[in-house]
Amino acid sequence: MSRALRLAKPAVFAVSLLPLVWVAWLAVAGGLGANPIEALNRFLGDWALRFLLVALAVTPVRRLTGWAAVGRLRRMLGLFAFFYAVLHVSSYVGLDQFFDWQAIGKDILKRHYITVGMAALTLLVPLAATSTQSMIRRVGGRNWRRLHRAVYVITPLAVVHFWMMVKADHSRPLVYGVVAALLLAVRLPRFLGPAGRT
Repeated sequence: MSRALRLAKPAVFAVSLLPLVWVAWLAVAGGLGANPIEALNRFLGDWALRFLLVALAVTPVRRLTGWAAVGRLRRMLGLFAFFYAVLHVSSYVGLDQFFDWQAIGKDILKRHYITVGMAALTLLVPLAATSTQSMIRRVGGRNWRRLHRAVYVITPLAVVHFWMMVKADHSRPLVYGVVAALLLAVRLPRFLGPAGRT
């Protein structure tokens, strides 16, 4: 591992935790507005989607810059997308619904944006679970790459979840959708290949 990568990994890890530190500070300082639970939930969801897009951007950046080592950060960024997605759902389950599983089940079936969001999280679980080197070896590199192509489904689902959740101004989910479409379009040739990278 290069010296630059050894320095980059802890730096990226620390920076990736800053949104959590910031929202914790806002919560303590009363800076989440009139509806702090909703503000917290949306903040965490926004960052889950942002990290998902940043993880997808690693491959295009690697191709444009020629810096192969940046690819080693993709797994960490993907795990942070999962981390913030879990926090996003946990805030809904614990703070909004108070662990009322019956109400949560009805919500998932009734509110389509929640259905889509839960589907995206469910698909993220096996990707996070197979993120270690030992799991890659156990699954096999080719099968692992195929499994992680699920990101091509997860990303649109996350954008649609955001779009459906917003009731008025769709400008932000539209921006995320355009970015996601561009990142997926760039990767399409390899996706169509026999063992393309994710």
